[in-house]
Amino acid sequence: MTTIHDVQVIDIKKVHDTRGNLSVIEDNAIPFEMKRVYYLYDIPSGGRRGGHSHKNQQEFLVALSGSFDVILNDGSEEKTVTLNKPNVGLLIVNGIWRELHNFSSGSVCLVLASGIFEEADYIRDYTDYKLSKNRIS
Repeated sequence: MTTIHDVQVIDIKKVHDTRGNLSVIEDNAIPFEMKRVYYLYDIPSGGRRGGHSHKNQQEFLVALSGSFDVILNDGSEEKTVTLNKPNVGLLIVNGIWRELHNFSSGSVCLVLASGIFEEADYIRDYTDYKLSKNRIS
């Protein structure tokens, strides 16, 4: 069973020179093969995203611009991670509930996902999520 302790903050390779910075996410940077890439932007003030868990999919989130908070919950513990650097990402393993809050103006959240979109992989109701965690433990 996955827990909140399986979530990792991972530094992304950063190359700096006088022209600016370049960050690279290569195959060995995250522990899954990327199947889908998407990004969130123009989130209205006070807006929230996430509010779900995945049964199988893993995701790697990066704040390309601005900042936002990721609230993580494994059914018994909760923690908040603030993403605000484009060379730091958050690996969210399957089975972890996530909510994204406190988007700064102009923030962009890049998401690298281990799977294509499949609605059946989502748990979108927190009560159902808690029940599924209780059945596993």
